[in-house]
Amino acid sequence: MAGAVAVKVAVIGGGPGGLYAAALLKRLDPAREITVWERNAPDDTFGFGVVLSDETLGGIEHADPVVYAALQRDFVRWDDIDIVHRGVRHTSGGHGFAALGRRRLLRILHERCRSLGVELRFRTEAPDVERLARTHDLVVAADGVHSTTREAFADVFRPRITGHRCRYVWLAADFAFDAFRFEIAETEHGVMQLHGYPYAADASTVIVEMREEVWRAAGFDAMEESESIERCAKVFADALGGRPLKSNKSTWTTFRTVVNERWSHGNVVLLGDAAHTAHFSIGSGTKLAVEDALALAASLREQPSVPGALAAYETERRPVVASTQRAARASLEWFENLDLYLGQPPRRFAFNLLTRSRRVTHGNLRLRDARFTEAVEREFGCPPGTPPMFTPFRLRGLTLRNRVVVSPMDMYSAVDGVPGDFHLVHLGARALGGAGLVMTEMVCVSPEGRITPGCAGLWTGRQAEAWRRITDFVHTRAPGTAIGVQLGHSGRKGSTKLMWEGMDEPLDDGNWPLVAASPLPYKPGSQLPRELSRAQLTDIREQFASAAARAARAGFDLLELHCAHGYLLSGFLSPLTNRRTDAYGGSPEKRLRFPLEVFDAVRAVWPEERPMTVRISATDWADGGTTAEDAVEIARAFAAHGADAIDVSTGQVVADEKPEFGRSYQTPFADRIRHRAGVPVIAVGAISSWDDVNSLILAGRADLCALARPHLYDPHWTLHAAAEQGYTGPGTEWPAPYRAGSRRPRTGRTDAPKPRLSLGS
Repeated sequence: MAGAVAVKVAVIGGGPGGLYAAALLKRLDPAREITVWERNAPDDTFGFGVVLSDETLGGIEHADPVVYAALQRDFVRWDDIDIVHRGVRHTSGGHGFAALGRRRLLRILHERCRSLGVELRFRTEAPDVERLARTHDLVVAADGVHSTTREAFADVFRPRITGHRCRYVWLAADFAFDAFRFEIAETEHGVMQLHGYPYAADASTVIVEMREEVWRAAGFDAMEESESIERCAKVFADALGGRPLKSNKSTWTTFRTVVNERWSHGNVVLLGDAAHTAHFSIGSGTKLAVEDALALAASLREQPSVPGALAAYETERRPVVASTQRAARASLEWFENLDLYLGQPPRRFAFNLLTRSRRVTHGNLRLRDARFTEAVEREFGCPPGTPPMFTPFRLRGLTLRNRVVVSPMDMYSAVDGVPGDFHLVHLGARALGGAGLVMTEMVCVSPEGRITPGCAGLWTGRQAEAWRRITDFVHTRAPGTAIGVQLGHSGRKGSTKLMWEGMDEPLDDGNWPLVAASPLPYKPGSQLPRELSRAQLTDIREQFASAAARAARAGFDLLELHCAHGYLLSGFLSPLTNRRTDAYGGSPEKRLRFPLEVFDAVRAVWPEERPMTVRISATDWADGGTTAEDAVEIARAFAAHGADAIDVSTGQVVADEKPEFGRSYQTPFADRIRHRAGVPVIAVGAISSWDDVNSLILAGRADLCALARPHLYDPHWTLHAAAEQGYTGPGTEWPAPYRAGSRRPRTGRTDAPKPRLSLGS
């Protein structure tokens, strides 16, 4: 269908994304009539240099070799990243960057568009978008972060624009850094950071960034542009070698994350910053815009209609952009909270910075720069040949042989609260699988505290005896693996069906009465709980203590108190679920009172040498609920009462939550608690690879990593992680009957995907 779709095209915005889209569309079909409107002059631009990845360059090479060849002639390439903190510089190599001046990039694209016959209209406002949509087959809105097109159809695109905590300014220096440079300055006003990279043989981009309150305390808000630039040059005089900085209409601004629910409306489509933004600390917005242009051109080539092409474009690009934005958000927040990490040893600080977005990991850093990574491992204390995940960790009198935890997972397979053969096989298999710690599901402290009729308990001696059978197996057949019990009470989320019959749905019959901090149902249609009286609070506290005493006799090595996910104790902590007006509701201290009373009662009967942890929901993912800062105070309170570690989960407190899912998405909450509260943490939530575990442990974001679904997929996940890394040592050992299977079976070859768009020369 080449040449049959979108004959007349309007492009709003003459930045790299709009220009490259125009060039590609014209090249695909020379008969197309394409006009680009740009309100500024040809050389007017924001910023100085542009960084493009090898992946993006590969796409350009296959789609338009002429543009690629022109870029190649001007690119500055380098491999190193320098990180300077407290006067110490550490260099990591093997990263592979390419950059050029933004003005030069625009000239290359201007020349390519003109050679192909694209009409470029500079210093000209685009006509009204609705008029363009009526007179053109396709309107490409590449009009930037302040897109007027997006605002004109805001009711359709439904943009969400989020501001952030740092101020930054784009500047330049008249010399070339020999690496991508991050430099940290600890000033009397607070922490400031420099991001710098070369974009020509004699020029570098310099971005200076700091939190809003630091920016104001330093007086930047009251300075003229020239004075502000001079101050930045003085703060980072060492990095600049005493040289001055220059500006290009450089003003301090705050980054805004742009997300749109839709990217197209009729024949109008958003591209680049108009559709989405990603923080500059993980790369260039130009990169995303160029990749958008490639995907849009390919979709128009492949689809028989404009609506079909725009739908295909969005389907292809949205998950890629969402992933990039998650990484950018993690990177942005790392720099916002830079003061958390200032006390880390220099190499570990550098490793933390390099892996901040979770896109660069321990594994690929070892490939890029083994010497640097091994130095970080030595500083951390890894024995030679030992990955970070296989270093031991001590909690009170318990030493875990590695950092892997089999996370609590409800199995809904008990009868009258008694764990049976299923639990023996389930937990026993995962103990044989090599993890340092295997956790039970939430074990309920009373029949009324169950979530479902299939939940396990510890309210009777018979149940304790059944658990003893399991702990004996683990200690005898999987020596070196610890087993922990998680105690909890369902609260308002109880008396529901088994997960596979209808998660959180009330039982059809046989319901039992529910209790909670306040008489609020979990969701419409859920059973209404009774608000607990003072006498009932005392009874439940004693139920927890009695269950803990049984757990100790049953031989568990560790006990975790479940104060997360909207169950009873979590219900007291969250302001969304605790509306009490007595001594157990209102202020954060009052909402903490009952969970702390339960903790104290359990700690009093739990053996002194055995550790206790607490699982919390570090955010409710809902307005008015527990925040990340609240979670730090909750963690501090439990630590002050003797908690040995905090197991940091999130959400599941209210049914209308809006979680931000993604790989390792809960880890930043654990990271914050570890550094703010000074307590060991267990990270959990979409941690799926041993590379993730190594990265999180070595960066100091977590002390232990708990994995759930990966252990359902592979009970021997930890043993396989050791085999895949070539590790043999005390951190995990194959059971003697399994040693013949300790090498990974061979697999067949897989071919790499072909380039997305290839048009020849």
